[in-house]
Amino acid sequence: MLVLLPPSETKADGGRGAPLDLDALSFPELNSTRAKLADALAELAADVPASIAALGITERQAGEVARNAQLWTSPTMPALRRYTGVLYDALDVKSFTKAGLEKAHRRLAVTSSLFGVVSATDPIPAYRLSGGNSLPALGTVRGLWKPVLEPVLREVEGLVVDLRSGTYSAFAKLRPDAVTVRVVTENARGERVTVSHFNKAYKGRLAHVLAATRAEPSTVDQLAKVITKAGLVVERTGEHALELVTEG
Repeated sequence: MLVLLPPSETKADGGRGAPLDLDALSFPELNSTRAKLADALAELAADVPASIAALGITERQAGEVARNAQLWTSPTMPALRRYTGVLYDALDVKSFTKAGLEKAHRRLAVTSSLFGVVSATDPIPAYRLSGGNSLPALGTVRGLWKPVLEPVLREVEGLVVDLRSGTYSAFAKLRPDAVTVRVVTENARGERVTVSHFNKAYKGRLAHVLAATRAEPSTVDQLAKVITKAGLVVERTGEHALELVTEG
């Protein structure tokens, strides 16, 4: 089973790992594109105003440009510790046992504007690059990744669970049998709607459950059983689709 997560704009500082080594990352087929993006991003960082414009950030966020300037030299840390925010707080990687981390490495992967996709424990530096960005030297991030990432993800064996956000879903179309999970909240009128905060928090909780389970689900029904057993409310809404209903 492979669970695909969205990244986060916010990243933790620092790290204890050696500087970025693309050969240390999972999915080595992506390394050529990773190198092009990392080089272009680091070179662009020499021009702060151009970087701010390309990244869609403000002058107050110029520190993000400094991060990009040091892509190849700054320390690294495991991807699940690098990404921060509501989803990753709920995933709570700090509570994983050593065995749990090993499962997470096999089962969890993060879609990344810079790296395409990385496994949970892949060592990465802090950086700033969003899915909707376009780099002067390379064009749109999505356009660069789509022809490269799609064939790689289609070759993944076993059940694929898609928790990506819309922006990152556009990076690669998955196999027809990939399971999509939509997180919904019932409002006062009984209508099911998507609420950003609950969406991220429950995706994090779900990712934790799927990383830690002893089961090895291979079908939608088996996946739903694992989720239900963990105390979450899930309903099957299609042949390869589930809805996770939150407590709004």
